Amino acid sequence: MPATERIAIGSIFVGLLVLALKTLSWWLTGSVALLSDAMESIVNVATALAALIAIRVAARPADREHPYGHHKAEFFSAVLEGVMIIVAALLILRESFHAFQNPRVLDAPLEGLLINIAASCLNGWWCWVLISRGRKLRSPALVADGHHLLSDVISSGGVVIGVALAVLSGWAILDPALAALVAVNILWSGWRVMKASLSGLMDEAVSEETLERIRNTISDHATGALEAHDLRTRHAGPKTFIDFHLVVNGQTTVEQAHDICDRVEQALKRQLPEALITIHVEPEHKAKHSGVLVI
Repeated sequence: MPATERIAIGSIFVGLLVLALKTLSWWLTGSVALLSDAMESIVNVATALAALIAIRVAARPADREHPYGHHKAEFFSAVLEGVMIIVAALLILRESFHAFQNPRVLDAPLEGLLINIAASCLNGWWCWVLISRGRKLRSPALVADGHHLLSDVISSGGVVIGVALAVLSGWAILDPALAALVAVNILWSGWRVMKASLSGLMDEAVSEETLERIRNTISDHATGALEAHDLRTRHAGPKTFIDFHLVVNGQTTVEQAHDICDRVEQALKRQLPEALITIHVEPEHKAKHSGVLVI
């Protein structure tokens, strides 16, 4: 089983455990702020399931209907996650509005807060696992899930502090006010997740740093060619697509041009192991005297 799939399955189990703990915390206290925290955990479980499905679809090999593979499936999962985060935030705002109208004194606040803290610590550890491993495995679904959990950890910390202040001060209105603040933070998190995922669906180019590495690699390893121009890149999940035109001397044989292309491809794959590379060879009169000059 691939590492991304194992981690995605782990997210489901961690999410269910955290959901159970936070639901118990809310049940003990009756706090609407803790209820908002528990509702976000429901979204965590749902999005972990969506991420697992997307990762399995993205891992399928290319076929007749999808000759470039299924890598973009992970971006759809991340967009769905952003939508669900926003829906959860709106539901929390609804609950906080009702609680503003009828604020109540909390029951068993100490027990509830301790349970919530334990759940947040578990979430914090798993958030680190998702982001670090997701970046290493180049999985947008895992990274998006990790950033979502990070927002959950931050908002949970605010919830704990706010509920504690509500109990100590006796100001019951602090509880729904805090829930509303949590909802605003979740809305912002949902927007960021959706924005990052939409860039992948729109075939956004790789970062400037990665693009510079690609240029340097072509320049250093295309000995025998004259220049490379019309360099284009895009990313889809763990895959990076690279294509460019390589200009060679008019006297270069097909075999020699092929050897140059092989050398450049191998060098690029050492930099980006999951890269899919297309090189279009052109004669020297097609040179644009721009782009990447070969050393």
